[in-house]
Amino acid sequence: MRRYTTFILTAVMLVLAAVAGMAVPVDADKKTLGSPTAELTAYTTLPAETAAVLSEVYERENKVRVNFIPMNSQEILQKIKDDAVSDPTVVRTVDIVVADSKILREAAELNLFAPYTSEANDAVNEIFKDEHDRWTGIWYDPIIFCANRDFLKTTVDLPDTWEKLSKAGKIRVGITDFLAADASANLMFQMVANFGDGKTYEILKGLHPKVVQYAKFLSNPVRQAGMGEVDLSVAVESETLRYLQNGYPLKIIYPADGTGYLLTGFGITTTDATKNLVAAKFADWLLSDEAQLYLQTNGFYFIPTNPQTLAYKSFAGKNLLLFDNRKNFSKEQQHAFLDYWVKNVRLK
Repeated sequence: MRRYTTFILTAVMLVLAAVAGMAVPVDADKKTLGSPTAELTAYTTLPAETAAVLSEVYERENKVRVNFIPMNSQEILQKIKDDAVSDPTVVRTVDIVVADSKILREAAELNLFAPYTSEANDAVNEIFKDEHDRWTGIWYDPIIFCANRDFLKTTVDLPDTWEKLSKAGKIRVGITDFLAADASANLMFQMVANFGDGKTYEILKGLHPKVVQYAKFLSNPVRQAGMGEVDLSVAVESETLRYLQNGYPLKIIYPADGTGYLLTGFGITTTDATKNLVAAKFADWLLSDEAQLYLQTNGFYFIPTNPQTLAYKSFAGKNLLLFDNRKNFSKEQQHAFLDYWVKNVRLK
């Protein structure tokens, strides 16, 4: 746990020095917001708690109110399609989208975003952004193995790949149901894209007898590993880091054969020149250490895509291997993958 504590504390302390002690919980200073000098409307797939942190802090520090409107991915796509007009002088009702990269890719292909380049997003690795700068990833949350430390003391053969985990002997595994959360479903789709469907189902079939419970929420497998109810969980890193900071006896293992991840990014939609400048400044702020600091202060731990940030440089998993084949499976294909898993793995 020490290296992850160091990762967080190093980023916090260094950025604290840079921003003169601005890291305070969101609720601590609401009364000092004052009247905003500008407003932005943002469609988002972010959880309400995460959006609230970003909105309240940004308004307090920059006097710009960001009105996040939560929607699911398809609602966002339909809204911005309806909002798009042929006349570029007409102001759109939404200024920026902060959402899962999948929906950003779809919207970019329909030319619904205004290309944007800055020093901040130019530094982002090309795997985390659109080649034409129509959208840029802000942070990502990889799927990792979250092991109970007491279990690790009993084994010399560390399951550090998907294949090793599926073939491991006596081991209790926690995992979120692929039908219950996008992060879990996306893991399956990314495994299929990178391993092929045959090997993916072979791995999942090997895991199935070891699964104590298919959880409904992303946090449950982490809690199970922390409490010793399972030996190892397949989990999102953000939840694991949160439990580590709360003192749970956990160790993060990065799958050596690659892993899936959820990428969150932004796309600017406004056609108003003034709003575009305001949206661009907010977009660059999302890529900054300041944004990461406030998220971490409020219990949200993500890996920034901007390699220039202190948070990224302090990240412990430097050799994390991400799946690089991100096939755009259709809804029908995704449904077929999940249906096959239910019938041939889950219910067997």
